Order: sequence, then C-alpha cells, then structure tokens
Amino acid sequence: MRNRASSTNKYSNHKGRQPMKTLAKVAEPAERQARFDHIQPLYLESLTLVERLHRRLLDVIKDEFDRRGRADINAVQALLLFNIGDKELTAGELRSRGYYLGSNVSYNLKKLVEMGFLDHQRSRVDRRSVRIKLTQKGADVRQIVVGLYEKHVRTVEQVGGIQAHEFAELNKALQRLERFWTDQILYRL
Repeated sequence: MRNRASSTNKYSNHKGRQPMKTLAKVAEPAERQARFDHIQPLYLESLTLVERLHRRLLDVIKDEFDRRGRADINAVQALLLFNIGDKELTAGELRSRGYYLGSNVSYNLKKLVEMGFLDHQRSRVDRRSVRIKLTQKGADVRQIVVGLYEKHVRTVEQVGGIQAHEFAELNKALQRLERFWTDQILYRL
C-alpha cells in the first residue's frame, strides 16, 4: 500500500517539501517581472531616441535651409512639403498616412498656401474637403530636402557607420513598434 503522505497530493515532493504546483505559481510572477525589468529601460530609451531623432532631423533640415539663406520656410513646413511630394491630398490624409507629425497641420497648411508653396482646391465630390498639392515654389523646397537626403545616403555608411542591414533591422523593429501602438489604440489594449 502507498504511503499516506504521497497519496494526499499528487504534486508533492518527498519529505514534506512544498508542492511543485505551488512553487511554479510563485516563480512565474517573479520571472515575468524580471523580463519586464529587463525591457523597461530599453523601451523607455527607444521612446526617447525616436522623439529626439525627429527633433534632430528637423534641426538638420533647418541647418540646410539656413546654409542656403532660406528663412522663408521652417523645417516642419519643408518636411511637410517633402512628404506631400507629387501627390494631391487632404489634411486628413496627411495625418492618417503618417506624412505629418504635428498637431497644428491646419495652421501650417494655411501658412504654406499663403506663402505660395501649396495650391488648394475644394474637392468636386465633397465640397467640404480641400485638396492640396505643391506649387512650383513648393516643389523647389521639396527638391532641397531630396538633395539633402541623397547626400545623407551617400555618406551615412562611411561617416555615420550605419550599414544597410542595420537600417533593415531598425526599420523592421520600428514597424513592429508602430503596429503595437496602433493595436493599443484600435483594440484599447
């Protein structure tokens, strides 16, 4: 006949030790917390870097326009013109496609129209909707940004020390992070 102690709990170890099932439950939260403690500083650093990189990009664009003696447009507006490119869009499409990274898109669009960088027309289909596109003056600004980026492409490996495969990995990780944040919003996770 079997020993009474071993028959009372099928998860028991020998000699009065804690049941294994209970130990597993205690260990799991500690292991999960250790994983969170490990990723938290990396996640927070990434958030800081993404924000800082966007501001630094604006500084680089501003510097390029300053070198050319162009004080008629700011870096945010120049980047907006670059992102519009040869497309004809609405302000809503600019935001939804991720072409604009600011809260004051309407203000900047209005200023760009007033300064002659953008042309705007009411949609024939929906009179409430305004479609925008670059004027020649706007296309000239866009070309300055294109030239700046082309210069970066020619020097980023040698001067910046960043290889193509590193950009591929970075882009993959940033796309996954974007998808994660989108899911947080869509599914209220």
